[in-house]
Amino acid sequence: AVRLVESGGGSVQAGGSLKLSCVGTVDAITYYSVYSMGWYREAPGKEREGVAALDTDGATTYLDSVKGRFTISRDNAKNTLYLQMTSLKPEDTAMYYCAADSDDWSGPTVYKRVPTFAYWGQGTQVTVSS
Repeated sequence: AVRLVESGGGSVQAGGSLKLSCVGTVDAITYYSVYSMGWYREAPGKEREGVAALDTDGATTYLDSVKGRFTISRDNAKNTLYLQMTSLKPEDTAMYYCAADSDDWSGPTVYKRVPTFAYWGQGTQVTVSS
């Protein structure tokens, strides 16, 4: 099993940047590196939306509306997943969650699966004002 804790959210003006972090704690017989990881978001009145995914081979996939603005990365030595967000827009306002899954998902639409991953954290709020 894995436990995830996000941080780094906040309030910024449109055009600003934030970097989210997600620290994972795994049990003694599993390794952070074997998990597919990703970020999804949830805004009031909207469905959960996969934002970005990173598979165990390092391949990344993104929601079209964040391509070129968001970058997902991981540091396995620190058991940490990141989401660098730039050129933020008011429509990016949401609670952001990191998620992990022991299946090694791959393909161009893996980001869509992230809201269904087996493990997720408590979320961190991102608010972008115009």
